[in-house]
Amino acid sequence: MKANIKSKVPLIFLIVVSLWWWFYYASSNAFNGFGAEKHEWLFMLDTLLVLPILCFICEDDKQKALLKFAMLCSSAVFIGSVIIPEQNKVLFQYLESGRYVVLAIVLLLELTAVITVVLAVRGLLAINEDPDIALQKPIDNMLGTSALSTLLQFEGRVWTFALLASHIKPMAYAGEYHFFYDKKDGARSNLVGFLALMVIELPLVHLLIHFLCSSTAANIVTGLTLFGLVFFFAEYKAVGKRPISISGNNIIVRYGLYPSLTIPVHNIAAISANTGFIKRSRYIKRFNYAGVPNVEILLHEPMNGRKAIYLGVNSPCRFIHCVKQVKTKDSFF
Repeated sequence: MKANIKSKVPLIFLIVVSLWWWFYYASSNAFNGFGAEKHEWLFMLDTLLVLPILCFICEDDKQKALLKFAMLCSSAVFIGSVIIPEQNKVLFQYLESGRYVVLAIVLLLELTAVITVVLAVRGLLAINEDPDIALQKPIDNMLGTSALSTLLQFEGRVWTFALLASHIKPMAYAGEYHFFYDKKDGARSNLVGFLALMVIELPLVHLLIHFLCSSTAANIVTGLTLFGLVFFFAEYKAVGKRPISISGNNIIVRYGLYPSLTIPVHNIAAISANTGFIKRSRYIKRFNYAGVPNVEILLHEPMNGRKAIYLGVNSPCRFIHCVKQVKTKDSFF
């Protein structure tokens, strides 16, 4: 089985069993003794026993498997709380109470990210270090290189640019040449538009859900929307601060809050301007906010299964020219 399909098996399994058990609990038929036998343990067996086993079978990286297991099982508990009838919940009501533990863990991760940001930026201001490295060092020292440390680094970038963007200087990032993408097809303007829409609809949606559903549901949706606002605000700030750089014989692609991607120049088969629409593909990686990408990079050897990388930058001709110069020097030596 292909790796990208194999990694999606646990999620597909959760969707399929959730639909089946929703039908089982919501209907009255021969499967459930015409409504008399709606046992909670049937759903729990699939989602809390079979699902974790699938996570560890389908993921080679055990840390990533553990993270996927935690996320999918938490989702399964939420789904079960909705589809299982209240009168049939015996053990499941204790699992539902566990949502407060999950919330405490999420808040702890957020607090850890914020504290890391403050310490990292303080060190950055003292020694003028690359902001990405300043965030990566303390997290890797604490957790090592893992899926969780990658997640916390992303959280760190969110809070860095949301709270302390004015302290970040683009020229502090590693690289001899820096290129930006904030003006390409109005990238920053589009982000401002998203922010404005979210701010306008926030109180309206809160009131609507409050009256149509419940105050708890309204508070959950509002909380998620507020976090989305923080993310988009941080993305808006990062677009103008975090550059794509040429450092030595490498291209370091930093795009908004995305994790950086390092492309060795010697692995570039061809680089050219692009003017056409690029469809999504498992073999292609796109870094572009609006319009079509204007730079095409073809690789000799695939990186993470990607054979081509497409970028959207403010000045594509200058970027292509600089990369070709570096590639020529690299080939010469």
